[in-house]
Parts: sequence; C-alpha cells; structure tokens
Amino acid sequence: MIAAERTADRLLLILKTRGAQTTRSLANALDISVPGVQQQLSRLEADGMVESKPSSGGVGRPALGWSLTERALDKFPDTHAELTVTLIESIRRSLGEAALEAVIADREATSRARYREGLAGAKTVKTRLKRLAELRSAEGYMAEVEALPDEGWLLVESHCPICAAARSCQGFCRHELELFRDLKPSIVLGVGVIDIKDNETESPEVVAKRIEKAVSVLGVDRIRWVHPDCGFWMLQRSVADRKMRALVEGRNLFLGKPKG
Repeated sequence: MIAAERTADRLLLILKTRGAQTTRSLANALDISVPGVQQQLSRLEADGMVESKPSSGGVGRPALGWSLTERALDKFPDTHAELTVTLIESIRRSLGEAALEAVIADREATSRARYREGLAGAKTVKTRLKRLAELRSAEGYMAEVEALPDEGWLLVESHCPICAAARSCQGFCRHELELFRDLKPSIVLGVGVIDIKDNETESPEVVAKRIEKAVSVLGVDRIRWVHPDCGFWMLQRSVADRKMRALVEGRNLFLGKPKG
C-alpha cells in the first residue's frame, strides 16, 4: 500500500491522482530539486513502478512524461478482487457448483476463441508467441517473450489477474491450464506453485500437491519448470528465502527425491 510518507510514495501518489507528469512538474509538486526527482524516478523505473514516454506539446525537445505501471497500480486500494470473490460465492450459494463450473467453462471457451482469432495467420512460433503475449497482457498477465540461447523462446507472465478468483475456486486454475494444454506438444511450460502475495510459507506437501494438479492437466512431459507465481521483490528477504526452500523441497517431494 502507498503510505505517502516517503518521497517515493508521495511521487507515486501524485502520478496516481494527477496522471502523467514531467520531471519538472513532479519536482514542483514535491518541492525538491529536479536531480532529486530524477534519482527517485530512476529507482522506481528500475523497480518496474513507473515508465516514461515523450510528452507532446510545447516548443523544442519533448519532455518525458512519467506515469504508473500496472505493478504500481496494484499498490493502491482496489476492491475488484473482493467483488469477484463475492460474486463467485453468490453463484455457488444461489445456483450451485454446476452453475459456477458452467461460468468458468464459458470463460475458457471465450478465451480460446479469442486466442485462435488473434493468432490466425501467424506463420512462425516467434510471431505466434508475441501475439499471444499481447493478448495475455491485454488481460492483465503482463506477458512478454524472451529469446533463449538455444534459439528457443520463453513466454513469461509476471502477474496473475485472476489470483483472487482462483483462490476462491480452483476451477479457474484448472481451466487456465487446459487452455495451455491446447498448445503444440513441443512447447513446454513452467507453472507457478508459490504464492508471493501471502507471507505464510507453503509446506513442501502443498507445493508437491500443486505440481501434481498441474501435471494431471498438462501431463508430466509438458512441465519443464516450477517457480513462484511472480517475483519476490515485495517480500522480505527472510520470507523469500523460506519460500524458495519450500519450492525446492516440494519439487523434490513430488519427484520422490530424499531430503538433503
């Protein structure tokens, strides 16, 4: 959450309430020097909290306009997740599990149709992955494609916009995996089995069970990696260390390896 006590938090709050701002306008609003603002912006940009683009208007060289990223917006109060969970529970109580499953299945079918339409005409794996990343990013997954040294490709998703819904109903996760099951068998996947939004450390048994669920949908040959569902940047180092140990121990438990 944004506390507005530190200069960086005050800067984020200004961008949230006033929209895109130039470096000079931020310096005036914060009552600090332009170099001081530049230093704050550099740190926030490195943390993925702000982004810039040339600001139109005026005479001469365009100034940079700074705005919040999706990651920064997540730090502000938002009741969408609470509303989603409430709606899920209302459907479950009033209409039953079958109706909830029908809603989830409809979402899966709609997503599958949208992806097929968006990927139509893409000839190469690179083009298809880049289009898929654009489609997933538009849905809030913050997806990007990276080239691998062996000439392969890596599709990385840095955010889960359905996290709250998935916690309330595991059907969302299952149908999400089933969408990826439709990909070519030669495309291997990594699955997030550590929840970085919760400071409580998962037990190895919980991690192993999450891997097992993913394998039951995708098949063991499709899963190449297991990892957190996002980065550890917002967690204390001690919490991140415990979660990483749980990840390794849970993977080993799933594979039947002895503790060591």
